[in-house]
Amino acid sequence: MKPMRLHARPVLAALALLVLSLVAAAAAQDAPPRSPRPNVLFMLTDDQRWDALSCAGHPHLRTPNIDRLAAEGVRFENVFCTTSLCSPSRASILSGLYAHAHGVVNNFTEYPTNLASFPRQLQRAGYATAYIGKWHMGENNDEKRPGFDYFVTHKGQGKYYDTEFNVDGTRRVVPGYYTKVVTDMALEWLARPRRQPWLLMLGHKAPHSFYIPELQYSNTFDHVKIEYPDTAFALADKPAWIKQRLYTWHGIYGPLFDWRKNFPDDRPEAVRDFAAMTRAYWGTLLSVDDSVGRLYAALAAAGELDRTVIVFMGDNGLLNGEHGMVDKRTMHEASIRLPLVVRYPGLTPVTQPKVIPQQILTVDMAPTLLELCGAPPLRNLHGKSWRRLVQQGDPTWRTAWYYEYNYEQQFPYTPNVRGIRTDAWKYVHYPHGDGGPDRHLAELYHLEQDPDERHNLIRDPQHTARVEQLQRELARLMKATGLRRDRMPLDQGVKQELPDQKIW
Repeated sequence: MKPMRLHARPVLAALALLVLSLVAAAAAQDAPPRSPRPNVLFMLTDDQRWDALSCAGHPHLRTPNIDRLAAEGVRFENVFCTTSLCSPSRASILSGLYAHAHGVVNNFTEYPTNLASFPRQLQRAGYATAYIGKWHMGENNDEKRPGFDYFVTHKGQGKYYDTEFNVDGTRRVVPGYYTKVVTDMALEWLARPRRQPWLLMLGHKAPHSFYIPELQYSNTFDHVKIEYPDTAFALADKPAWIKQRLYTWHGIYGPLFDWRKNFPDDRPEAVRDFAAMTRAYWGTLLSVDDSVGRLYAALAAAGELDRTVIVFMGDNGLLNGEHGMVDKRTMHEASIRLPLVVRYPGLTPVTQPKVIPQQILTVDMAPTLLELCGAPPLRNLHGKSWRRLVQQGDPTWRTAWYYEYNYEQQFPYTPNVRGIRTDAWKYVHYPHGDGGPDRHLAELYHLEQDPDERHNLIRDPQHTARVEQLQRELARLMKATGLRRDRMPLDQGVKQELPDQKIW
């Protein structure tokens, strides 16, 4: 397979890699034999859609370094979060549990200090562990979390430029572009001599709003014409709350994360603000791809590339105009589907890359990584290791799973959501939270024939039996994860006011 070409690197970056390789070589001379257990480099982006990669078919965005991971490893085509919201999804990645079980059901709740996680399990198994970048569980807490020997993060969302980091106990503003800064920190940590295998988790801010590309990429997509997707105007068979959301913080006629200054604006010419926002979103990902290239080169220079499980993953998807919405939270495909690429010769040889079509969930990451590292498994997980699926095929792999999201008073633009996705169908309903009948129209989509979810079939009488079957299966799946009494907030309706600026 023809290798992908990396972006050109500045002279200083090349010198840094040379120094890193020399340090690693010198340390290797004095170190005892290396453990056969692999290292883990886990790169996590924030709000990256599944299709925001050139290897996934994006028509404009070029990501050669991430593409190289896919060309030498495994790309998973159908990966989903079980709650499309940053903190709950991140907690599910760490724990292997649904949000109702780990308790992080919103963006303001800490990961429980007594709850097991795959980093903590690897640490107990003798791994050196580090987290660098956006943590985003506990809005105002930047202190070290359990499971990590070295910990660098910040309060809240962080900034694209000049973020104040807590660098393993010392707070300081680090000048520069966020993606480059955290990558520099990651390279510094990797260059430290050590005898044991390691886990490094790198949490990117990109491409989370408010989207600010690195200066060199700020005009990269100016030539691309961008319109609202046509599904934004095909809402006749959709629930009324989706139409109400059009003019809010999470609708295409709203402020678009500050890219539209005068809002709401439903004039046709106001699409220019939507286009500017979209171009900026893509631009932030070019720097992420550069980061992947730098880390790949450093591992190769240090002789660690083929001894490392490299994971590139998003925490949730993102609506970019589909059905008239921006942001996430809903169970529509753009909101729940995310990228996942893994390179590790112990999983598949670099000359035999694979594309996996089965449905993978965020809760599958913890059991898989522990198995790949030969560490003791965590008990009573909701996820399942996909190692066998990749290497041999797995006839027992899931064909259905369920989704949960709870109404947020801080972002009152999405109802409570409960739904089921099978390989071919999706059923979604919106419970009110008082135990009574639903007050919103449900949704039913035949994904095999309608992957863009254009036609809501919920009112079609020929699908009545199918809806009843999906409802039974949804109840069974929820019960199987211990959710026998489904607690949720009261749906207080879609509201027009903006959220508090402190939590943007």
